[in-house]
Amino acid sequence: MNSSEKHTITALVEDRAGVLNRISSMFRRRGYNISSLAVGKSEAEGLSRMTFVVDGDAKTVEMVVKNLHKLVEVIKVSDISGENAVSRELALIRVKCDVSTRSEIMQIVDIFRAKIVDVSQDTLIVEVTGNEDKVNSLVDLLDSFGVFEVMRTGTVAMSRGVAFEKDKPAEPRILENAS
Repeated sequence: MNSSEKHTITALVEDRAGVLNRISSMFRRRGYNISSLAVGKSEAEGLSRMTFVVDGDAKTVEMVVKNLHKLVEVIKVSDISGENAVSRELALIRVKCDVSTRSEIMQIVDIFRAKIVDVSQDTLIVEVTGNEDKVNSLVDLLDSFGVFEVMRTGTVAMSRGVAFEKDKPAEPRILENAS
């Protein structure tokens, strides 16, 4: 496996103060690079879901997963890199525009199924949702007009096709603690 390959790891963690700090400190101490991190409340009260995109080879990802399992606040960890998964990122892009470029920018935005969420005399703010490549491509195209600012959420991901029973989700594939 290529050492610069990106892997997506999801974790179900306790939703309380200090958890993000403990997890990010573990990454820092071990020298792991996080390309993307997104955190939000989950479907279960008192729990949050985290999505990490980590650069590295299979051994690095295995060590990340093992170290996450060691943290008390971490309930479940899943490496969904090799799975059929849905992943999305949201970005807001402030791009320079004037009367002569506004329609061209609007056409590009339309092609990417993005939308313009703010208009001023000199700029537009574009909202785009999609995978990392789609967001990067739109930013690259808009760069020729002058991109002033980009704000990205980081990737969120979920495995496809997990069957659900009424009121009870099916158990996902969980990586066991291999300490």
